[in-house]
Amino acid sequence: MAREQVKKFVNDYFAGGVACREFTEAITDYLEGHLSFRERIRFQIHLGLCLGCRRYLRQMKQTITLLGKLPEEPLPPAVREEILHRFRTWKSNS
Repeated sequence: MAREQVKKFVNDYFAGGVACREFTEAITDYLEGHLSFRERIRFQIHLGLCLGCRRYLRQMKQTITLLGKLPEEPLPPAVREEILHRFRTWKSNS
């Protein structure tokens, strides 16, 4: 069995076939400790198999750390409204 086939088998069998998209959608819940035990195990198995998702997780942790260092300043109303608008329309644009 080729290496990629082994990784796919392990991911399908042990991680329930967690895809990268599912991984990225669950990353916030993972970081905040909101995944069930089973979901966390599936998540960690996929993480062990996927270099791209390990990089993504590392980038998310770095982003959270850096954002935590920003001073708390109120957003100008126009910026706040633009951010809210983008979040509200994000799903419809993808």
